[in-house]
Amino acid sequence: MDIEKNTTNQKRLRILNEDEIQTIYSIPNFTYEDRCQYFSLTQPEKELLETFRSVKSKAYFILQLGYFKAKCLFFTFNLHEVAEDLRHILKKHFNGSKITDLSSIGKVTKLKQQHFILELFNYQNCDAENRRLLEKKARKSATFCSKPIYIFREMMNYLSEQRIIVPGYSFMQKTIGKAITYEQNRLVTMLQNHLSPPTIKALKRLLEDSSGLYEITRLKHEPKDFSIAEIKKEMDRGKQIQNLYQLAQKLLPKFAISNESIKYYASLVDYYSVYKLKRLNEWIGYLYLLCFIFHRYQRMHDNLIHTFTYRVRRYMDEAKSAGKEQVYKSHLERNQNIKKVGEVLYIFTDDQIPVDATFQEIQDRAFAILERPKLAAIANQIVTNTKLDEVAFRWEYIDQLSHQFKRSLRPVFLMVDFLAASAHDPLMEAVQFMKQVFMKNKPLGKYPFDAFPQQFIPDGMKRYIYQPNSLGQKVLQADRYEFFVYQLLRNGLEAGDIFCRDSIRFRSFEDDLISDLEWKQKETLLAENGLTIFNQPIQVHLAELEKELETRITKVNHHITSGENKYIQIKKSGSHSRWTLPYVRDSKSMNHPFFETVKPVEIKNVLHYVNQRCQFLEAFEHILGRYAK
Repeated sequence: MDIEKNTTNQKRLRILNEDEIQTIYSIPNFTYEDRCQYFSLTQPEKELLETFRSVKSKAYFILQLGYFKAKCLFFTFNLHEVAEDLRHILKKHFNGSKITDLSSIGKVTKLKQQHFILELFNYQNCDAENRRLLEKKARKSATFCSKPIYIFREMMNYLSEQRIIVPGYSFMQKTIGKAITYEQNRLVTMLQNHLSPPTIKALKRLLEDSSGLYEITRLKHEPKDFSIAEIKKEMDRGKQIQNLYQLAQKLLPKFAISNESIKYYASLVDYYSVYKLKRLNEWIGYLYLLCFIFHRYQRMHDNLIHTFTYRVRRYMDEAKSAGKEQVYKSHLERNQNIKKVGEVLYIFTDDQIPVDATFQEIQDRAFAILERPKLAAIANQIVTNTKLDEVAFRWEYIDQLSHQFKRSLRPVFLMVDFLAASAHDPLMEAVQFMKQVFMKNKPLGKYPFDAFPQQFIPDGMKRYIYQPNSLGQKVLQADRYEFFVYQLLRNGLEAGDIFCRDSIRFRSFEDDLISDLEWKQKETLLAENGLTIFNQPIQVHLAELEKELETRITKVNHHITSGENKYIQIKKSGSHSRWTLPYVRDSKSMNHPFFETVKPVEIKNVLHYVNQRCQFLEAFEHILGRYAK
């Protein structure tokens, strides 16, 4: 987090930039439309206005009222600072009256006006009690995420919901700083009670310069691409921090620290240099490093899974392209062979062939035109009317890729712990079987047919996974089986049916839910987060929404049928009525009025006319050749 020092040497968080501060805390800069909206008065507002005597006091009241409507804040200003707004108010509400004294009004009158406005909008000042509650809200928000801007937004939401005036920016900075310090002190106490000396030593080692490069700097590096070399480096980094990650998995839940806070503290390690990390409070440094290890290990799994899905998709796309290409070539070859089949058939109608010619001689002449295997294949296709199987061609191409996908996918497959919603998912049985085989460094094809889990293979896919051997028996193709498992894993990961708990992007939805122990306090949790509506039975809530919707529909229909809605036209045809939106011509014409008097001419005629007089087309060269089609 960035900090800045003010003139009193107190450290304050830099939460907002200057533009954001001005947007929230500066006097609104109104346009004409804004002035018409915010400086118009309702009847209750007009009644309050009459309680002030002078035009100056009344104008100041309207200014305070308009600014409050826009930002729910009160501002200190002199009238000459808001001259344009004042001029608009005097013209609209006071018949263009003049005010010579442009200083501010008296403090008592100003506070009285603010009191009226607060009562009118049911707002309250941020007094001592409200500030105490706001500080409590900030501390609570810091447990969810210690990012200053997050706490600031939560405080702003709380103030809006409770209809409380936003306090000054310096108070917000101070309160957020205290909340973050309070949360860090809580976590430091937890660390001091739970971190063992070996763990502290392992964390310190991350900041050591062992071989010209700090260990933490090595861990910050991520894969540049999906190449095998880069992914191997990423897996090595994961293995290096695996023990610390497992420790963080046990410790961080005990600290009651949210995923967002873990992510934020981890980002600070990425942001700070090693030099600055060493200068931090020792225990704060351990906290940041522990969160970094936890988050980095999960990012490593994200990178591996992204690589896995990318490569499987790429192999599938290549196989599809190869399948289409093979179908095209087969069609081309078949068409060529069909012509030769015709020549073979001519043999049987050739009168010049001796009547006593042997069948062997006829065959020799036929096979001289078209080889026996090709002729047999064409005959079989004609008799059985079989079509070319593009999917079969794809799997033949996958066979050629077996060395590639084994080399690139197997290491990732072994590193990632894939899970499904059901522990007895047939695909997961195949995944566990393959992992056991690969960890033993045994070829998958050496295992007997009945050792392979096969329930996950659809009937329509079995004819590609099982292929006949030399004896005509159906045999499971190990390479195709392996790739089919990878293909189903990729589909499941992208659909959310397969997940990895050690991941950020691909973890289960349940991993983001609070624990069953915390959910026992659901009434308190819902109340603290302003979600009490979830205590209401869903049937009751839906009934209320239905009633509200029906009321609105009835009201809208009444406005239309009564003619109150001027933006809808009712057209009656006998006993039936229908409504349409009236066509309104855009008052802002696209063209200058001059062009409305000119006769429309096609653009080609304009170009031809201009070219006749200045030959401008000679300066252009067509991107296509002269005889290109």
